[in-house]
Amino acid sequence: MAMTTPTITIATDDDLTIKPAPSGGNPDLGGIYHTRSLSRTHRAGSRRTTSRSSQEQRSAHLDVEDEDDWIRDDGRKKQVFKGTTLLWLAYQSIGAIYGDIGTSPLYVFSSTFTEAPTYDDILQVLSVILWSVTIMVTLKYVLIVLRADNQGEGGTFSCYSLLTRYANITDRDPREARLVKIARYETGDLPPSNRTLRSSIERSAFTRGLLKTIGVLAVSMVIADGVLTPAQSVLGAVQGLSVVSPDISSSTIVGTSCAILVVLFCMQPLGTTKLATMFAPIVILWLAFNAGFGIYNLVMFDHSVLKAFSPYFAIHFFVEKKTAAWRMLGGILLAFTGVEALFADLGAFSMRAIQISWLTYCYPCLLLAYVGQAAYISVHPDAYTNPFYNAVPPGMLYPSLIVAILAAIVASQAMITAVFQLISQLMKLSYCPQVKVVHTSTRFHGQLYVPFVNWILLCGTILVTCVYSNTTRLGNAYGVCVMFVTFFDTCMVTLASLIVWRMSPLLVFLPWLFFATVDGLYLSSSLIKVPDGAWFTITIAGILACIFLLWRFGKENQWRAEAEDRFRPGQLVHRTDDSPDAGLVLTPRWGGGAVSRIRGFGIFFDKTGVLTPTVFTQFVSKFGTVPDATVFFHLHPVEVPSVASGERYAVSRISAVPGCYRLVVRHGFMDEVITPDLAALIYEQVRQYVIHDMSGNMSEPRMNGTVDQEDQEKTIAATSGLDQETEDESQVRRTTTTTNESEKGSKAPQVVALSDETTKEELGRLDRAYSTKVMYLVGKEQMFVKTHPRAYFRRVVLTMFLWIRENTRAKIANLRLSMDRVVEVGFVKEI
Repeated sequence: MAMTTPTITIATDDDLTIKPAPSGGNPDLGGIYHTRSLSRTHRAGSRRTTSRSSQEQRSAHLDVEDEDDWIRDDGRKKQVFKGTTLLWLAYQSIGAIYGDIGTSPLYVFSSTFTEAPTYDDILQVLSVILWSVTIMVTLKYVLIVLRADNQGEGGTFSCYSLLTRYANITDRDPREARLVKIARYETGDLPPSNRTLRSSIERSAFTRGLLKTIGVLAVSMVIADGVLTPAQSVLGAVQGLSVVSPDISSSTIVGTSCAILVVLFCMQPLGTTKLATMFAPIVILWLAFNAGFGIYNLVMFDHSVLKAFSPYFAIHFFVEKKTAAWRMLGGILLAFTGVEALFADLGAFSMRAIQISWLTYCYPCLLLAYVGQAAYISVHPDAYTNPFYNAVPPGMLYPSLIVAILAAIVASQAMITAVFQLISQLMKLSYCPQVKVVHTSTRFHGQLYVPFVNWILLCGTILVTCVYSNTTRLGNAYGVCVMFVTFFDTCMVTLASLIVWRMSPLLVFLPWLFFATVDGLYLSSSLIKVPDGAWFTITIAGILACIFLLWRFGKENQWRAEAEDRFRPGQLVHRTDDSPDAGLVLTPRWGGGAVSRIRGFGIFFDKTGVLTPTVFTQFVSKFGTVPDATVFFHLHPVEVPSVASGERYAVSRISAVPGCYRLVVRHGFMDEVITPDLAALIYEQVRQYVIHDMSGNMSEPRMNGTVDQEDQEKTIAATSGLDQETEDESQVRRTTTTTNESEKGSKAPQVVALSDETTKEELGRLDRAYSTKVMYLVGKEQMFVKTHPRAYFRRVVLTMFLWIRENTRAKIANLRLSMDRVVEVGFVKEI
């Protein structure tokens, strides 16, 4: 052991899990616990089971001590907005969600027709467009799919996460597992057919793997579109200048587009609220122009195209044109591209806000836009090549050009916001390395910004812009991923309706068949584009999906490798007698040697908050000693902006080790947690716990955020090293209370009148340890791949995982600790 001040890395040994011992083995040995096979406790009268209660945490399969009562339902909770707040969110959603789908009138007709259409052609295609938007967006997504949210979060992967809460189909990171509310229905609460379906999925490794792959593929395809959409929309906007300046060069278009993209991505740290508020007037004005132009063209040219609202013309389109109609669907589907972002952006807004903004404004405006363009083209067939600008009323060309360019630029915001949401969801289920996530609003908890992903997207979009250089080539790569995602959404929501909503299969089958048929028609038609450019987005999506699945595979192997360190402190050491100063000896499993005491106050960073921290196990087993006063320090993230001071701290005593305590700090995503003088805060909290315990006020683990009513405020710190690092738009630092002298780290122990000799001795030992020396003990885990002659592919995959892990682990320098007090304990695991 050495006290050093180097740059030290915290190992991600927070990925420790609990599992039952192998059959026939001793359950006290602990190990990884797979939540998929969890034997849950059922309470009489309960409609569904819940894994968050302390009773279930003490299941016979779990090795959990009484000091784990701090565990509670701290996961994400769905926010419900009403009144003016709901209307404000609906206004924001127009600016952040509908830019992509709202700019479709610029190119739908030109992408569908290859020659001047006849009146019947216009009527039939218009009917297909109107009913496609109605069926795919309004009926399917806005009215049905948005209801399949996971605690307010949206997207295909969120729907998969919802299924994992209602069916045992996945294992979880031990830290994240306590943040997830499991709500699996009891067997008797599901209809027989639904129960059979759930059991079949839970028993089938292939089906579980298929659902996992579908969820990851959907996320990857949205991210691939997130690279393509900004390039497509901004290039299209700049190319629109050719309407007034036909001689503009290609290099000028590409250079201007890249400059706009840099500005757009540099604005993302402002947060969703500010950006959406800024962009909403542009999209609102753009849609108003479309609606106004549509009404004008209907009145001035051909109002008879209103007949297209009859589904007869859409049906006749397929009957008459057959294969040609099927091929034309590849252009018509551009009318609803961006619908996948509508679902993925659900977490940043809300279902009601999106429904209000779509049904009351965006949907009617788009219908009028397409009808108006059709009315103009029916009289001027050659206008199909540039339907929007050709159909502009006299005197409105330049205003509409400016608004169209601005609308096309902000159209990519929907996909950028969606990518941030999806990356956050992936990290929660351990499909992606932990990166910094910034919550940009204290009011709307789901609005996020992910800096690393933002700059990766910027690089990708600039590269795509430079390589493709025009929207015609980019357009060939567009649409395939959208249809894959909509089909995946159809399947996932169908499963959710059976397992989560408990609907009858007879009621679900026909809607599924209808929507799956529509998805299949558009998907098969879009696949024609694969040789012409769609291979690009599919390739990106495939690479990303492989990375995400590789990371998940590596994490599961890591959890299994760390199984041996999951046990109670009493299974590592035990007392020689029951006195407060009793000696300690290692258990036979660890060699049975005596454990000595060293003077000092040891703070062991505990990544799970239950059982024995890995770093403590390694320290005691290797050095055969423990500090006079030991604290297992755990940071527990809560899905709220800030935790109230009265609920921030939980202190408990580890009875197996004299002078050992567990301190859990519950913090919100806007809270700061660690300062260079962290030891003073921990010391005061533990000391007050001992005093209150002596007074008989601590029959349960203490949840208290204050040390004394007269204490002064102190800023407590944030770390990106242990959990997701967060900040709000004003960078306001949250505060909690501790003593003014403790801030300076120089206060003498508080004088308290004590009558109990045992408590006096405990406090005296704590005070002496703190005044002698403070040590922060962190773990540095090194992992190696086991050699196996027949598992070459597995070895390659795990080697890649370890390389990514080594280069993405959090650094201890981010914790802002006093480096001269840090002790790093290294250990090796094989996977």
